[in-house]
Amino acid sequence: MRLSVKFRALAGALSVVFGAATVLAAALFPAEPEEPGARQQASAEPWSSAEILKPDALAGAIKPGKDAKPAVTIVYVGFRTLFEGAHVPGAVFHGTASSATGMAELRKWLADQPRSVDIVIYCGCCPFDHCPNIRPAYKALREMGFEKVRVVVMPTSFNADWVEKGYPIEKGM
Repeated sequence: MRLSVKFRALAGALSVVFGAATVLAAALFPAEPEEPGARQQASAEPWSSAEILKPDALAGAIKPGKDAKPAVTIVYVGFRTLFEGAHVPGAVFHGTASSATGMAELRKWLADQPRSVDIVIYCGCCPFDHCPNIRPAYKALREMGFEKVRVVVMPTSFNADWVEKGYPIEKGM
């Protein structure tokens, strides 16, 4: 019983100390005023919501059958080893967008493509928010004048958001 009373007293004292420290810190170090829209701009993606494609929508656009080709050009922009392990049927790989060499390979291949082609890019190497490949690839496509670019958002990974859902895959190069 005594321990419980002492513990409550200590907890109350700590609460007062932390509260006072918070008020003191706010007084000594006031937050700088934020410009309107600054927070939105910092977290904004380079693509519009109309350019986002969910995995189930892409899977639905892939026709069943061994030699079926998707109606769009699907470009994998991640790491070669992951592409070889499993990828979206009909997808092509022309370099890892996070490396200078990979981006040069990708740009070289894209140079010969019509700017009106419907391109879908995806990666899935890691959680989408941290992907080192998707944003540079998207920016390169837009800078090169491609008009129809969509991004497949795989929140967790290709494995979790595609393979484990039972969507079709191909292996190898």
